[in-house]
Amino acid sequence: MRCPLPDVEVARVVSLVPSLTEAIAVTRQDALVGATDWCTHPQDLDVTRVRGTKNPDLTRIVDLEPQLVVVNKEENRELDVRRLREARIPVWVTVIEDVPQALESLTRLFGTALAWGDPPWLTEVRRLWSTPAPEATARVAVPIWRDPWMVVGSATFTGDLLARAGLANAFGDHSQRYPRLDLAELDRDDLDAVLLPDEPYVFSASDGPEAFHVAPTRLVSGRLITWYGPSLLEAREALYTVAAELGGG
Repeated sequence: MRCPLPDVEVARVVSLVPSLTEAIAVTRQDALVGATDWCTHPQDLDVTRVRGTKNPDLTRIVDLEPQLVVVNKEENRELDVRRLREARIPVWVTVIEDVPQALESLTRLFGTALAWGDPPWLTEVRRLWSTPAPEATARVAVPIWRDPWMVVGSATFTGDLLARAGLANAFGDHSQRYPRLDLAELDRDDLDAVLLPDEPYVFSASDGPEAFHVAPTRLVSGRLITWYGPSLLEAREALYTVAAELGGG
């Protein structure tokens, strides 16, 4: 079941995707009426919380009377999309597996779904990230979980983003998008670094690096390697710096 999009500028929106929550709030914060508990940016965000990405409080969402709910195919459940649409709530579903797709999706979200037009930050993000990927200067792996260990594999936004900063994903050709691995497959001497993000698993100085004895590790911001939106402005310099340092540049 599908509900038609509003035929006016959206003034009440609920976001169930942390990166899109930031994108919407930075653009027009007064229009954002609800977000998940995982939506941590902007840091001063003060909206109704509707639980998590996988277990949203659908009753609370409906009570907020949004004109649009924004979700992502990978982060949210089809069941919740269906139930919201059955409640006559329009839902905009994004699908993002690489940087060009992210830019196109953001353009359509703001131009078509919200009817707001391009925000200035998106114009700048498009300028920064629309260039071809440079030659890789370092080879990395990116765990997203431990016990079991899971890493970024093929056809992911994170892998493409890293490549566009000169960081080759050692598991970019894997048959799975987020394969499970034995630690021995990660702790290897042919890696310049294992990048340990602080989300979705919260790797930290005391949780993650101690497991590795061969491959060097480096803590990184999960937001800067997995989020698409205003965070891409910061990610450009941060990831190019990591690539230069790991590559000896």
